[in-house]
Amino acid sequence: MNDINISFSKSEINPEISIISVQGYVDTTTSSELEESLKRLLRKGRYDIVIDLKEVSYISSAGWGIFISEIKEIRENGGDLKLAAMTGDVYEVFELLEFQTILESYDSVDEAVMGYGNSGIKSPESREPQI
Repeated sequence: MNDINISFSKSEINPEISIISVQGYVDTTTSSELEESLKRLLRKGRYDIVIDLKEVSYISSAGWGIFISEIKEIRENGGDLKLAAMTGDVYEVFELLEFQTILESYDSVDEAVMGYGNSGIKSPESREPQI
């Protein structure tokens, strides 16, 4: 039986950024737990989120769907969802699905946190490309 373990923390670099660390398999039997964890943060008004995937060996379409389905609400509230530390196999599927056009990925949690910039809090206007 595939299992999942999820834990929460705040970034030491910027406590405004929430980190969800996931271990195990994210598939149809475990994805609801990940979805509830993400929604718990959103209900608390925490919209700057990094998902640490270094201990995840597999993500099914149900798992990928969670990230995609929540990104609109997150960005409408001035936040973002960044993925960090994907293993080679997980990253390969991420690329194959072309999710890099929707979600940013980083090699480490610290790099993902730094991807928010200095404040860690960005308004939707600050996300517009500068001309």
